[in-house]
Formats: sequence, structure tokens, C-alpha cells
Amino acid sequence: MNVQELKSRTAARRSGEHAFVDRSSFLQRTTIVAAAATAEAEDVDRQARFPQGAIDAARAQRLLGIQIPLAFGGDGASMSDVTDMCYTLGRACASTAMIFAMHQTKIACLVRHGTGSDWHETLMRRVAAEQLLLASSTTEGQNGGNVRSSSAAVERNGTDISLVRNATVISYGAQADGVITIARRADDAAASDQVLVAFTRDNYTLERSLEWETLGMRGTCSAGFELKATGSAEQVFPEAYDKIHAQTMTPVAHLCWASAWAGIAAAAVERAQAFIRKAARGAGGQMPPGAAHFTAAKMTLAKLRAMITANLDTYMAHEHDERALSSLDFQSQINLLKVEASELAVETVMSAMRACGLSGYRNDGDFSVGRHLRDVLSAPLMINNDRILANISTASLMSGVPAGLRD
Repeated sequence: MNVQELKSRTAARRSGEHAFVDRSSFLQRTTIVAAAATAEAEDVDRQARFPQGAIDAARAQRLLGIQIPLAFGGDGASMSDVTDMCYTLGRACASTAMIFAMHQTKIACLVRHGTGSDWHETLMRRVAAEQLLLASSTTEGQNGGNVRSSSAAVERNGTDISLVRNATVISYGAQADGVITIARRADDAAASDQVLVAFTRDNYTLERSLEWETLGMRGTCSAGFELKATGSAEQVFPEAYDKIHAQTMTPVAHLCWASAWAGIAAAAVERAQAFIRKAARGAGGQMPPGAAHFTAAKMTLAKLRAMITANLDTYMAHEHDERALSSLDFQSQINLLKVEASELAVETVMSAMRACGLSGYRNDGDFSVGRHLRDVLSAPLMINNDRILANISTASLMSGVPAGLRD
């Protein structure tokens, strides 16, 4: 038994979790949710409404608590399981997939960094039993996507805490059962001295400050709110946010988002394939002009999926190795995944549209990929790629250039 396996089994014993997780039902349960998401995807996009049917199905299939350890009533799903679900849901409805991806990122933080805290373990049990949907509040005021800088601070009064936060975006905030947010540790703390705090719906109020009228991802309902929350000090995660950010928040978010985007791209490629096949049959086997673009779409989708799985394998191999996860090389790699996956997803869907030609451009046909393109265009903008590349460039100067192919 290697060191990694020993650590994993030790962690499982400490939580009372059995070593075996039955994954046999995961695909079937996800497929049922995907069918519900597909049925309302067009209307969710058209009306810019929350995909209630899909999320209700996810609750019924107990997917919202699927990552929660067995000891706390969940299924103990791995990150590989979760990213597969994000991909499957992305093929059905982009908004549903992105909501699921963001929720599961919060759950991953709760599981990894809340175990050992009575309050957070109770929340885990509630998520598993009640299938609570947790929203994320990381964007604030003028900071945009700079999640490593907070303005609002946690106010402390004995064992009580309060927080007032100008959250310019809280995806599905009005529909969530709880919110996990970052904030400055205290009034006198630096903007980067942050904590993560979990609040349930009875702990806070939301006052809408911005609407959500966008080109795509319309069903995520990512409006802006003033968040006013009160609670107890034990709701603050015991570990500092910089550690949570490096070990869990960033890698899990980027893996789940990328998987959802790949699902959107796969759906577009599937429509392009159906169009090319139909066109070829109608022309007696002669390939239509868009066939080359379909080949390009298939190639970029394969590259995108390979990139995600390679990064997923790396993350899972070092999942419990704090030093490896915090290294400059891993942090650069996982941030570049977000940049490259988002660009490749857009390229793939664009190629699929060109393969379909006018039939792909139309919104009223079986081969339309307009919704897919509008949704996937959010990928390079959600935590802007330019910001990520600027941050990576500084870190990259501090790491060496490999001397060989396998170094």
C-alpha cells in the first residue's frame, strides 16, 4: 500500500466511512436528471428562468448531496464521478450543468475543510438528508473576478457574527437553500486575509441590486444582491481561505466548469454530426461543404476532453497532498485548464455551427446550435481569462523550463 492509499484509508476510518462506494447507480441517476434538464432547456433559455424541473430531479435522485461522505449520509462520490455528471448535464442544459458545477464546488469545500467541525458536519448531514442547494458568493463590488481580495469583513460580537456584502453576482442566489461566501477575517484584516463562511437560508436576507439579462447561461439567474447575514462564529470554516482556495476551490471549480463546457461542446458536435449524416444521405453519400468543420469540431472536442481528464487525474493523484496542490506548477496548470478549456469549448461549438451552416445558425430547427454558442461564450469571461493569464505570468517566471518531454 502506498502513502496516498494509506492516507485515504486513514481519513475514511476517521470519518467512519466504508472503503467501498457503490457507484453503480450514478450514471442512471444522472441520466434521469439530464432528461429533465433537456425537456426544459429551451424554455429556461428563452425565459431566463431557473431550471426548477432539473434541480427538482437532482434532488429526487439525491445528486445534490452525492459528494457528502457515507458517514454523513451521502454517497461519497469522487471528483471523477462529479465531473462526469457535469459533462452529462452540460449536454442537456448549460444552465443546469453550471448550477450543479458551482454547487458541487461548494460541497467539495465543505467536505474537505469542514470535516472535524461540528457545525459543518451538521450541515453536511442536512445537505445529504434535505438535498440542500448551496450558492456561491465570491464576486463583490468593484473587485470583479478577483476572488482573492475582499472588501466586506466578518463582524464579531462574542460568539455571534454578521456580514454585509455587496455581491454583484450570486448565481441562483434567490433559489438556493444556503450560501457559502468569502469575506475579510475582520475589520482590521487585509483584503487578502480571508475566511470562508457558510450560511443557511434562515441566516440571511437578499436585496436584489442587479438583474441578469445576458446573452447566454440565462438560467443560472446570476443576479446581484446585497447579502445581509448573521450567525455564529462556528459557521466560519476553521482553515484560512488561502488554503481552501488553492487546495479545493480553484481546482474543483475549474474541473467542474470545464466538464460542463465540454458537455455543451459535445451536444453541439452531436447536432453537427446529425446534420452531416442527413446531408450526406440526401446527396447520395457525397459529403456536404461543412464536413471539414465537423471534423475540426470532433478533433477539438477530443483535445478538450483529454485535457480535462489529464488534469483530473493529476488532481486526484494528489488530492490529499497539500504541498503538491499548493505548488506553483499545479496552480499554474489548473488555472491554465480553465483558460484553455474555455477557449477550446468555444472553438468546438463554433466549428459545429459552421458544419451545420444556416441550419445551425437558425433558432427554430433540429440542428440549431445557437443556444450552445451563446452559453459557451460565457466560459472565457466567467473569471476573465486575461486576469488568470496575467496572474499566471508572474508565477511562471519563478518555475523552471522542463529539460525533457517527461520531466
